[in-house]
Amino acid sequence: MLKFVAAALWICIATVGAVFYSFQATGANKDEAPKPLLGGLDYVSTSLISVPIIQNSTIQGYYLTKLVYTVDPRELAKLSVPAPALITDEVYSYLYANPQVDRDGDKPLDLDRFRNAVRDAINTRIGSALIQEVLVEQLSYLSQDDIRDNAIRRRKAAAAAAQDAASGPASTEE
Repeated sequence: MLKFVAAALWICIATVGAVFYSFQATGANKDEAPKPLLGGLDYVSTSLISVPIIQNSTIQGYYLTKLVYTVDPRELAKLSVPAPALITDEVYSYLYANPQVDRDGDKPLDLDRFRNAVRDAINTRIGSALIQEVLVEQLSYLSQDDIRDNAIRRRKAAAAAAQDAASGPASTEE
C-alpha cells in the first residue's frame, strides 16, 4: 500500500513539474514578436493585368500578366495607396510606354529587365525598399489575330453545343 501512495505522489510531482516547465518555456518567448510567415516577407499576388499594345492608333495585341511580389509587412502597413494599384500602374507604364518592348510580340520580353524595372520603379516612387522581389506567375502576349481566332472557335463550339442540345438525345425505340 505504501508503494502505491509513493508512486501516486511521484506521478503527481512529475506532472506538476512538466506543466510548470512548459509554461516557463512558452512564457519566455512572449516578449518576442512572432516572425512573419516565410522569412519575414509577405507574398502578395496580383490579379490578372491586361495591358493593350497600341501602335498606329490601333490595338496590336495584349500582354496578360499575373505577378507575385514579396514585401516587408511593416513597410506595406505604412502605405496609404493600395499596393496592387502601384504594381498595376508600374506594369502598365513599363509595357505600354517602354520603347524596348516589342510591339509585334515577335521577340520575347526580357523578364529580368521587366522584374527589376517594376521593382525599382515602385521602390523609387515610395522612397523605401517596399518590394524585395517580383515573381512572374503568368506573362502572355495575345495578338489581335489570336483573339479573333479564339472568338471564332468559341462561337463554333457554342453553335455546335446548341445544335446538339436542340437535336436532343437519340431515342432507341424498337
